Amino acid sequence: MGEDFPIDLHTHCTSGFGHATYLKAVEAGVDIIDCALAPFSSDTSQPCTETMVAALEGTERDTKLDRAAISEISKHFTTVKQRIIKEFNLKGYFDVNPNVLDFQIPGGMLSNLANQLKENGMEDRYQDLLAEMPRVRKDVGYPPLVTPSSQIVGTMATFNVMTAPHRYKMVPNEFKDLARGKFGRCPVPIDKLFLTDTLKIKEADIIEDCSVEDAKGMSFNDFAEEMKNKGYLNPSEEDVLSYALFPQVAEEFFKKHYNPITAYVKK
Repeated sequence: MGEDFPIDLHTHCTSGFGHATYLKAVEAGVDIIDCALAPFSSDTSQPCTETMVAALEGTERDTKLDRAAISEISKHFTTVKQRIIKEFNLKGYFDVNPNVLDFQIPGGMLSNLANQLKENGMEDRYQDLLAEMPRVRKDVGYPPLVTPSSQIVGTMATFNVMTAPHRYKMVPNEFKDLARGKFGRCPVPIDKLFLTDTLKIKEADIIEDCSVEDAKGMSFNDFAEEMKNKGYLNPSEEDVLSYALFPQVAEEFFKKHYNPITAYVKK
């Protein structure tokens, strides 16, 4: 398929369609499929490596991988998985759920949201969270559930479940920024009263259609220069973009993992 560069397909198995998706993609000529060893596969993870290897055996796309050798590795991680499930009481959270076709929460995000509820002693509200997620997404104009909007919408849904029956009692600044257009325009227009009355966003702060840089009145180079002035020298493009989109979160990361000026010099 990829004459100039390889095509890598990545999917999760939350809905149960992951393996079928990969088989059809292989038939279409995809070059790479992302899989996981059996103990950590399926559910909210990727399709099973051993299953896909077996499915392709004897075909023109045979991987030639040794399933017996892979199974030996999986035996070790089966015990690791059992220990993790017991330690964090995760049993039942990540079973296959075809309803993901409706609530459309990415697999990795599901596990993060479940952990947030657990940390707050609200494991029993997991199904409520799955029901709240589409409602929040509708309120904010159906943004695509990819980074960073998926995390923003997911966090807002979690807060709504925690403060039920009072929705939007606690609203993160990132959610307000998403709603007012700081990350770009959402596919569906957002109700003006929801913005002004529910989220308490001033009309003057609502952005009709512009980029993140336009919204903040700064360019990429301005953000990079601001970081340097704070002591974060030679930041990568990823660092600058993280800082531009989530300055508070990014700076907490920088402070935790790097020492200004001395240690944050990229080689």
